[in-house]
Amino acid sequence: MEIKILLAEDEDNIRKLVSTYLINDGFKVIEAANGEEAIELFDNNNFSLVILDIMMPKIDGYEVCRYIRENSDVPILMLTARDTESDELTGFNSGADEYISKPFSPRILVTRIKNLLKRTSQNNMQDIELNGITIKYRERLVLVNGIKAILTPKEFDLFYYLLQNKNIVLTRNQILSTVWGWDYFGDDRTVDTHIKCLRSKIGKYAKNIVTIRKVGYKFEYDDSE
Repeated sequence: MEIKILLAEDEDNIRKLVSTYLINDGFKVIEAANGEEAIELFDNNNFSLVILDIMMPKIDGYEVCRYIRENSDVPILMLTARDTESDELTGFNSGADEYISKPFSPRILVTRIKNLLKRTSQNNMQDIELNGITIKYRERLVLVNGIKAILTPKEFDLFYYLLQNKNIVLTRNQILSTVWGWDYFGDDRTVDTHIKCLRSKIGKYAKNIVTIRKVGYKFEYDDSE
């Protein structure tokens, strides 16, 4: 599943800085330089998260936030130089989920974004049914052709993440950030080891986990299978 972020920020240097960090972490970023453009882009795209500056030309971030919140539950993070308690309260009352004041650390910002995405997505973990594979998320149960597959907790999370994003290439870094968490400091060969174990437990579907050399993995699946 592609994670697409709307970044609305009128300062070019900050917009480019944030965008660069997010893209390097595997996110797709759509940029807006003012509030009017942000609303137009929001109405014509499906975003996983929105980052809003407050002091933008044409329509300010509070108003953009209220507009988005009236139409969507997408997570909203405000990134702004307005740092008083009153500003922050206005942001949250407008519908923001997270508030970060400038100046900021880009790495901390990316981490907060990942945490916000993880927190909000945990409320939306749906069961997955593919031909021959069933994953019941809340029961932590995997059935392969009707037979229970015995997976470790990490193998379960890894398999679920791969199937959520079937036919999309996931980098090792994306997998580590999502399955192991942003604060994991181990070697990315951990991913390879767990993929190997997972393949050994899912029967004929092992071949569907395809290695993308020097990049990562994807779960290839044809809906007609």
